[in-house]
Amino acid sequence: MAVVISGKELAKNLKEDMAKRVLEYREIYSRIPQLVVILVGEDPGSVSYVKGKEVASNEIGIKNTTFRLNDKVSESTLLDLIDNLNNDDTVDGILVQLPLPKHINEDKVINAISLEKDVDGFHPMNVAKLQLKQDCIIP
Repeated sequence: MAVVISGKELAKNLKEDMAKRVLEYREIYSRIPQLVVILVGEDPGSVSYVKGKEVASNEIGIKNTTFRLNDKVSESTLLDLIDNLNNDDTVDGILVQLPLPKHINEDKVINAISLEKDVDGFHPMNVAKLQLKQDCIIP
């Protein structure tokens, strides 16, 4: 007997569950969780992916803030933005869309994201915990 799995049905159920969790979060913390996405440049694939994050955030009821930066932005400006977001208690998750322009060191940027706010799980400590099959600290 074959088992048929509906991806659309599974996604719908997951989104409904996440929306309930967002409401619970709001009741506990008296605020809506916030995802911040940083997009550097206009890579078509990256733009599409970021747009998808905006749509998904709206569907489950979380705040989505996207910083769209020029591809000429300096590495230090990007790192300063990440530092400010790391220290902002209203920001629960940070996602820096890769790839970054060649003049920006991706490892440096990934390492700058707070372990607790690393949505992609690319921070070296989250990667290590995943490798060791430990719980990652991902919002």
